[in-house]
This record gives sequence, structure tokens and C-alpha cells, in this order.
Amino acid sequence: MRYITGIHALNLPCSLLTCGDWHCSALKWENITFRDSKESFYGEYGIEQCSVVPEHEGTYAVANHIRALLDLVEIGNFSVAQGMNRDFICNDDYNDEVFDKVSLLRDLPHWNKIDNFMGLEYYGKWLDFKKRAGL
Repeated sequence: MRYITGIHALNLPCSLLTCGDWHCSALKWENITFRDSKESFYGEYGIEQCSVVPEHEGTYAVANHIRALLDLVEIGNFSVAQGMNRDFICNDDYNDEVFDKVSLLRDLPHWNKIDNFMGLEYYGKWLDFKKRAGL
């Protein structure tokens, strides 16, 4: 399934109780980031149907805010994902889900960078999770 992700998905509403981003009018909507769920690490997890996209007709499959951030972390785009915890998700109720999904990336070659990023975003909560999960 072809879906919208990254910064564009963060600027579209989703069903989660998350903040997302608010720079919608500053984005170039003609250059949307699409991925194919078949070629993605997380498959169809977190992809929502029928989202309306600015400057486009019809509806699209769009990553929810957590999935969009996981996609950014997976590809190592930490500069766009920066603020994941406090600026984009803004809800500790999702921490365990986020940590579980991020921990699935531990075999990627850039795991050390992912781990460092998560430590900067979540501080002791990430360290506690890693200890409990044996990472």
C-alpha cells in the first residue's frame, strides 16, 4: 500500500491523541513523501485510510503520527524526528508502544544512533525500558 509519511503525515490529523506538527502551511504539498508498506519495516502498522491532503484531490492512506515518526527514525532522519516525544506525540500513554516498536530496529546498522536519539528524546524512560527489555 502506498502511503504518506514523514513531515507531511505529521501535519495531517490522525486518530491518536497526539499533537503532530502545526507547520502545515509552510510545507510544499506538491512534494509529499510516499512509501510503500510492502517495502517498509513496519508493514501496515499505523497507517490510516481516507485522509484528505491539502492541495490534492481525493483521499490517501497516511501514517499516523507515531508511524510517521517511526519511519523517520528507521531511515535515520533524526533532524525531522527531533521533538518526537514532547512536540509531536505529547502523550506518555504511547511510550510503551513507541519503545516496543523502536526496539524492533535494534538489528539495523545505525542502532547506536537510534538508541542515542531515543535517549535524548525520552531520557530515563528509555533507559528504564532498555533495562527491562534487556537491550
